[in-house]
Amino acid sequence: MKKVKYRHSAARLVLLSVSFIFSINAHVIAQDSPLSENEADVQETVQGPEESNVEAEASGGDAAAGKELFNTLCAACHKLDGNSIGPALRGVGERRDSEWLHEWIKNSQALIASGDEQAVAIFNEYNQVAMPPFPQLSDTDIDNILAYTNAPKAVPQEKQVVGGDAAATGGGGSGVSTDVILGILALVLLMLLVILFLVNKTLRRFAAASGVELPVREKRAGKPIWKSFVENQFLVILTSVILVLVGSYFAYGYLMQVGVDQGYQPIQPIHFSHRIHAGDNQIECKFCHSSSRVSKTSGIPSLNVCMNCHKSISEVAESTATEEYSKEFYDGEIAKLYDAVGWDVQNQAYTGETEPVKWVRIHNLPDFAYFNHSQHVEVGGIACQTCHGPVQEMEIMYQNAPLTMGWCINCHRETNVRTAGNEYYEKVHEELTKKYGVEELTVAEMGGIECMKCHY
Repeated sequence: MKKVKYRHSAARLVLLSVSFIFSINAHVIAQDSPLSENEADVQETVQGPEESNVEAEASGGDAAAGKELFNTLCAACHKLDGNSIGPALRGVGERRDSEWLHEWIKNSQALIASGDEQAVAIFNEYNQVAMPPFPQLSDTDIDNILAYTNAPKAVPQEKQVVGGDAAATGGGGSGVSTDVILGILALVLLMLLVILFLVNKTLRRFAAASGVELPVREKRAGKPIWKSFVENQFLVILTSVILVLVGSYFAYGYLMQVGVDQGYQPIQPIHFSHRIHAGDNQIECKFCHSSSRVSKTSGIPSLNVCMNCHKSISEVAESTATEEYSKEFYDGEIAKLYDAVGWDVQNQAYTGETEPVKWVRIHNLPDFAYFNHSQHVEVGGIACQTCHGPVQEMEIMYQNAPLTMGWCINCHRETNVRTAGNEYYEKVHEELTKKYGVEELTVAEMGGIECMKCHY
């Protein structure tokens, strides 16, 4: 009998892999403790002095009270760090004399009429827009406002992380990222497969050298399954019927989705957040889509409608930002609006250089279907959310309803006609309620599902 040399390669590989795994685990556990101690030191954002303390020390006034007065009386025309209808007011107490500021705030027109050079220069620089007088403000109130405007802008610094970037460590308490651990586990699994292959190969050699015969699987002699299936007519017919039914079902489902764009959510050239406008600021839908009151279509608001507010709003508040969209992102979208209408923020004037905004249409009915917004919004009193969904929660607008014929008919069958205070429906409502024996009529009972109502 031939003697086989015993090889230790498989055993050595097993020992090496086990040792490697234990060393990695020990490394991870060892790094958990130091990082957990350092985390307490890096959780807080490193900033300068608190803004409230800086404001309080900026002048003799109360900056907190001044902020409230500023937001109530001044913010409509002024910003702290940028020109608006009036000049930026950050540090105005350092640029102007305090006594002059008191006179200007209480009655700017009187100061202009007196021929004061500074007052006349500001009046002419900002298109001779008259600043309303505030005689109700006391000297203490004005000092409080100046204290708020004189406070330096607090700029938060980036979080400092001890021992390297937080992203490099996976953001958790472990010193090794998840990708590294998964890579190690994949490598160990591959090594185990190689070891099993080598062990199998070694055992086969050992069996061959020892004269041990390995069992060999014999192929069964018989007819293939596919031949048996073809020869069975019942199974062939049954399978064909099932395939036809299943194919017809999926074909019907596919064809019924042609032209149905429910969930369609295109990216617009300028990011417009309905969540901010209709939700946070509670702007009525018909303020922008004013034609929905009197027209078939709701219309696309002109950019002039946007500029009614955004002449004075060139940036959003810090609280408006979300995890997905930062303040800088929203401010950049407002800048796109300014580029489109040709608005010079610095000079607060139109340049005349405009660019078209190519909005992407979302809701689009076929040409053979008639729909009138004013009939539903004004006459029917239907809320916009009934068809368009929770618009006030949508960051990016999408098509909420399928807008199919069946969807519209179901609505007409379930919705009662609003007849209170509407003389147009009084006579016909009286006659139809007697005909149908009901107190309230649905749109369908008023003829709302007749073909010619929507197709003519």
